[in-house]
Amino acid sequence: MAFADRSTTFFKSGEVTQKWYVVDANGKTLGRVASQVARILRGKHKPQFTPNADLGDFVIVINAEKVQVTGKRKELKEYFHYTGYPGGAVFQQFKDVLKTHPERVIEHAVKGMIPHTKLGRRIIKKLKVYAGSEHPHTAQKPEVIEFN
Repeated sequence: MAFADRSTTFFKSGEVTQKWYVVDANGKTLGRVASQVARILRGKHKPQFTPNADLGDFVIVINAEKVQVTGKRKELKEYFHYTGYPGGAVFQQFKDVLKTHPERVIEHAVKGMIPHTKLGRRIIKKLKVYAGSEHPHTAQKPEVIEFN
């Protein structure tokens, strides 16, 4: 039996065209938006998906300041950062981060959903998050994509 015609095709980053998408986070739940954005960044929505290659698309998230969370998470959720110095633990509440730097909320959520490797660091650079409804990427002709 010959299996020569059944070989698996692996794609490389340069062989697949990368598109640009716009996601409006206005009134959407943080985790649901982040998981869908991570899926597009990784390229899992494409039939050419290859786990060890960056085949995903660029994603622009607008209205990051209007993202929602469920339950009491607005008061209870905290972000932790350690400065490296003794006693240098920094805790920030979700509502405070959402007021001062709303982009970081979505970036943090999406970053946790992609691989924590060299590939993941390359993938996260394709995420562009903006607090308001304006973005400077109109020249790339991004498509608007809706999530449920």
